[in-house]
Parts: sequence; structure tokens; C-alpha cells
Amino acid sequence: MLLIGMFDSPFVRRVAISMKLLGLSFEHANWSVGKDFDRIRQYNPLGRVPTLVLDDDEALLESSAILDYIDSLVDPHRALLPATGKPRREALRIMALATGAAEKGVSQVYEGAFRQAEKRHQPWVDRCARQVQGAFTELERECKHHCKGNWLLGDRITQADITLACVTTFLTDAAGMNSMPYPAVQELVARCEALPEFQSTRMAFYTPGQS
Repeated sequence: MLLIGMFDSPFVRRVAISMKLLGLSFEHANWSVGKDFDRIRQYNPLGRVPTLVLDDDEALLESSAILDYIDSLVDPHRALLPATGKPRREALRIMALATGAAEKGVSQVYEGAFRQAEKRHQPWVDRCARQVQGAFTELERECKHHCKGNWLLGDRITQADITLACVTTFLTDAAGMNSMPYPAVQELVARCEALPEFQSTRMAFYTPGQS
């Protein structure tokens, strides 16, 4: 399998970490959606990442679809997303809050990278920031409520932990979120980032437009 995309993307990174945790081997194409756009479009007409190219050349085009697929490759008790019931709903809720915050963070980063300061629509930028803060205020509550042990949903790491950690690290690196006071989230993220699967995918954020 070939995973396309740079690890500074939380969406690419959560796929890579998940595959490593599940013991699934893959090749990595460290391609940028900026300078490698046309190469990516050979596999994904949208030119987006992550894209996972399977051994039969089928391409999976979105991180949630990829995560669903790789869970199907292992025994159900090893899957990183709970299969049914309240644990699954709780995991999906946490993941939705985290990925929603990531998308708003990406919007802020691209606004800063591609628009001159006088042309930015500041009310919209401020709205994105409030949405990120709102999501993380709720995620902080989730961490305080759930993290009685090491992880959000029990005694082993799940996709909720992986996604929240990848998003938080991205926002800290790319959008300066390190100044926001979310100690329960940061404790969970530190636990995740200490794992070898996280350390091996850690990458400094690539600013759009840089060579």
C-alpha cells in the first residue's frame, strides 16, 4: 500500500500512525498538495491527501474512509474505532470535534499564507478562532471526564486518542495553539506523542507556498 501526503497534515498523520499501530506495512509518498499537486491527481482527481493506494491500484480518497478500511484488515478486537454502541458514538463525537477544529485551523493558516494582511477578512478569521476554541473547550471536558486511566475510551488507545493528538500537535505547530490552556488535552497528547508510532511520524509544519 502507498500512503500519499506529508505528515504535517493531521489527516495524513492519523492514518500513518493507525497503520503502524495495527502492524500494517506501507510505503510513504511524502508529497505536498502544493508542489506535487499534479502527481497526487494521478491517484486522486481532487489532488487531496491523504490518499491510500491499495496493492490492486484502487485509491481510497479520504482519511475516515481509509481508517474504516484499515480497521477491516485486522481482527475486530484490534480495530481502533469501537464497532458499535455508546463507545463508538463517543469516539466519533470526539473525532468530529477534533477534525472540525483542524479544518478551521487549516483555514486560518491558508488565510495567513496566501492573503496580505490588509486583504484578510478579519471577522471570518476571528470566527474560525472561536470555533477552534469552542471545540477544544469541549474536548478538554471530554478528556477530564473520560481519561481516568491512560486513554479516552478505556484501557487501550483508540482512534479518538490518535485523532485528538494529531490535531492538537498540528494546531500547536501551525496555528500557535500552545498558548491555549487545555491541560487535560495536553496531558493526553504528551502520552500519545511519546509512543514510537507518533515519534516516527513527527514532522515540522510545512508552510504553504514555501519551497
